[in-house]
Amino acid sequence: MVVFLKLGGSLITDKNHPYTARHAQIQALSTAIAEVLHARPDLRLLLGHGSGSFGHWAARQGNIRHGIRHPTDWQPFVRIGAAARRLNTLVMDALLAAGVQAVAIPPLATLVAENGHPSQGETAPLEAALQAGLVPVVYGDVVFDRRRGGVILSTEEVFAFLVPRLRPQRLLLAGVEPGVCTDYPRCRQVVPQITPASLPTLLPALGGSSGVDVTGGMLAKVQATVALVRQNPYLEALIFDGRSAETLQQALLGARPGTRILADDTTHT
Repeated sequence: MVVFLKLGGSLITDKNHPYTARHAQIQALSTAIAEVLHARPDLRLLLGHGSGSFGHWAARQGNIRHGIRHPTDWQPFVRIGAAARRLNTLVMDALLAAGVQAVAIPPLATLVAENGHPSQGETAPLEAALQAGLVPVVYGDVVFDRRRGGVILSTEEVFAFLVPRLRPQRLLLAGVEPGVCTDYPRCRQVVPQITPASLPTLLPALGGSSGVDVTGGMLAKVQATVALVRQNPYLEALIFDGRSAETLQQALLGARPGTRILADDTTHT
């Protein structure tokens, strides 16, 4: 079974403070992942992580989310990419220390966008890593764009490009909320399941994101995930609180914490 797991930027960094990683959290989650892979050697895991207070704060100083408008915009493009790599290095160090055989595969080196969306990419290294039982690691990154020069892609956008090509059965989005909430920020009312048919009734209650985030908040995440399962109905997605290593392990092993997103009510029963 192939599973995609994203560790959200708010989960592994403090998005209210520039360039601040949650080191203990990253280490605990890395250990949890290592234990699951040891128990389930048949599991093929592709890991992604947000750029959190690294990429988003760098982008705040020169946002190129929608493209390069002036030659001076290449400076923030380079700076944002460097910040994203700094966090990726911290994540990779923790994974390797925990015993996870992980390999970093930067989107900048493998994807090209067209008008803000990934349009072309080399998936062979990812496929080879999965076949070898390794854990390829991608992350939110800057990429070159044929129309806009360069743009920022979120981890979800990278996943959206990879899902139809690598065909994971499950997509796990671990953040700091218990799921999709209709009463954010209190989050006492978690939606157990969302489908394309039920989404329109939920839209008025969904908000954005706390902290600095240039790639969209919860609303954008839900809309993108619903679109992804609609296009790939074999896919089951979960949005859940990943701060507990035990919850993360349970999700990797098949449990369904948080909010489940499906193509329709009859799939994945």
